[in-house]
Amino acid sequence: MVWNCGGYETVESIETLAGKVQIFMPDLKYYDCALSARLSRAPDYFDRASRAILRMIELAGPPVFDPRGLLRSGVILRHLVLPGHREDSLRLLDWIASTLPRDGFLLSLMSQYTPYRKLPYPELNRRLSSFEYNKVIDHALNLGLTRTYTQQRTAAKEEYTPPFDLTGV
Repeated sequence: MVWNCGGYETVESIETLAGKVQIFMPDLKYYDCALSARLSRAPDYFDRASRAILRMIELAGPPVFDPRGLLRSGVILRHLVLPGHREDSLRLLDWIASTLPRDGFLLSLMSQYTPYRKLPYPELNRRLSSFEYNKVIDHALNLGLTRTYTQQRTAAKEEYTPPFDLTGV
């Protein structure tokens, strides 16, 4: 079983998944509590998500691939780099590199942020620039986070963005 989540989980909820989930795919969205409070109304996001992710890594163990190269167990830690918030991503990577077991997870740095409507946060009313994304990737590599998936900039094209109008629901 694969558990795809926003990372904002309690350790207790993760404990209930022990022995049932082989692959955890949590987001780790923010490092700064003021930023998570402003954008997601969750000032405790990093505190909660970081504890849950540490437990996921303990439960799943290091990534294991089958002979075909498919992930069978482990953690894929996802981070969506947001426009205007590159510094938060860099600080998050510093925490990851200094805290998490180096071979205990796979990192996915995502560039696909695409605004679908005007937001009250001016910095989020645009796509991520190549400069911002490349700086985050370079920082991850400089920290030795080499087990990292990255995205092509084409992942943020409008044709990949659903209409969010509840069509088909």
